[in-house]
Amino acid sequence: MTMFTPTRAEGLQRLREFRARAGRSYAEDRNYDHGPGAHGNVSALSPYIRHRLITEREVCAAVLAEHSLQGAEKFIQEVLWRTYWKGWLELRPGVWQRYTAGLARQQELLERNGGLRRDYAAAIAGNTGFEGFDDWATELVETGYLHNHARMWFASIWIFTLRLPWELGADFFHRYLLDGDPASNTLSWRWVAGLQTKGKTYAASADNIHKYTGGRFKPKGLAREAVALDEGPMEAPSPLVPCQDHFDGEAALLITLEDLGVGSLAVNWARIGAVAVADLAGERADAPVSEGVTAFSAGAARDAITALQSLALDGAVRPDPLMRITAGDIMPWLEKIGQKRLVIPATPVGPVAIAVNKLVQDLAREGIIVERMRRTWDSAAWPHATRGFFAFKEQIPALLRAEGILQKCDA
Repeated sequence: MTMFTPTRAEGLQRLREFRARAGRSYAEDRNYDHGPGAHGNVSALSPYIRHRLITEREVCAAVLAEHSLQGAEKFIQEVLWRTYWKGWLELRPGVWQRYTAGLARQQELLERNGGLRRDYAAAIAGNTGFEGFDDWATELVETGYLHNHARMWFASIWIFTLRLPWELGADFFHRYLLDGDPASNTLSWRWVAGLQTKGKTYAASADNIHKYTGGRFKPKGLAREAVALDEGPMEAPSPLVPCQDHFDGEAALLITLEDLGVGSLAVNWARIGAVAVADLAGERADAPVSEGVTAFSAGAARDAITALQSLALDGAVRPDPLMRITAGDIMPWLEKIGQKRLVIPATPVGPVAIAVNKLVQDLAREGIIVERMRRTWDSAAWPHATRGFFAFKEQIPALLRAEGILQKCDA
């Protein structure tokens, strides 16, 4: 079932169709999961925002052109949750390393423990016997999408009823969700498990599921309590690494799947000699990602190249070469075009950042200077992700004003 066309045009069209409903209608109906193909009560923009085919700034600006901040508060906060999660993880990169180490241990255990392997296989195949849960597993695999409330129920049942390792569940989501990113996905699973907010878990209940699925599901036998998992002390946030917010020099530009919003990048296109979209191996997970994720990512990359070609025809970008390349092609590409300087838009903590950091080290040995560039949206918001979201959300009006989206009188 194909629900998402991986183009910026499609993302913008969905935004135009949804923005009128981003106020009271969204606030009242957002928690209801009506099932596959019936998610019209939410925006379903997350796959586009995840790759920045459309940006958080664009979404907020479009919605606040029709609603006051107070009127669209719930929706704006949902958009900013993704920003907050990215910032939170950026300030604590060791939490990602802790997750990947834990996942590796659980995957090894999966190989040795036949009971765990059987229960895990039943869960991801939707064969547990728990109504709702099995349906969401099937929907995720078939569509690459789940309503946010369903994700919470699913994770809670996975951890507290099925007693499966949370890392394996987060990995399952990461490999199938079209909008799966390291921060939002991993930290949401940690939140359900009681690791993110120490001791505070999310317990799925049959009555809550019955209400918010419109009576479709009322699973029996769910865990009656959800005791928080424990992993030891949380690392303190570290300062955000400084990064320039624009680039005016001569260089080649390397785009990754973390940020395909080429039209809004703050670079001097007249001085960008060549552009490529990087296809970095292992971008989403250690295990192979789903065919749906692969297809959406590839389509999104093609759409970015089309956008770059349009810029070239307008004279903003030199037309040759515009291409999609792999990590191994980058040094030969730079040698071919005779470029010793490369600019890369910032890649948040996760597999892509790891691949880019390795690439930067390899290029440095070849005398290539790499410049990092971070959007002002991220640079302004991420430093405030030192505590919980409720402290972060107090900064939302100031962030929107700084981006020119919100006037003081519009708050």
